[in-house]
Amino acid sequence: MTGLVIKLKPNEKVLVNGVLLQNGDRAAKLRVRSSDVSILRARDAIPKEQADTPLKRVYYIAQLALAGEADPDQATGELLQGLSALKGVFPGEAGDDVMRALEAAREQKFFVVMRAVKKHFDFERALLDRAPGMAQELAS
Repeated sequence: MTGLVIKLKPNEKVLVNGVLLQNGDRAAKLRVRSSDVSILRARDAIPKEQADTPLKRVYYIAQLALAGEADPDQATGELLQGLSALKGVFPGEAGDDVMRALEAAREQKFFVVMRAVKKHFDFERALLDRAPGMAQELAS
């Protein structure tokens, strides 16, 4: 079987093409067969106040575009700018994922951008805590 499989916990919320849906009292598994669907689980969303680091800002911009709350072309420009500034900052797997996110941003694959950068939030925080001046440099 092909398609994206979404596993929902009881009462979990998911945004599908800008429509907020909520699962019932039992866990559910949905298979999405269309390829041009925007899907965002509520548990994957971060509030604007938490977008306080360069990677989290990239994630938040991609989230807004995925949720239909930002113009995709404008979001793409902001993502390309933000990710380009980060491409030499992260070593190893994190650097590879930034490059993967950059390519996904060019193709407006916003969920791929989110997935690529989210797993490095803790690593980014450790880097920023180690070099406080770097945080101000990246923010500007």
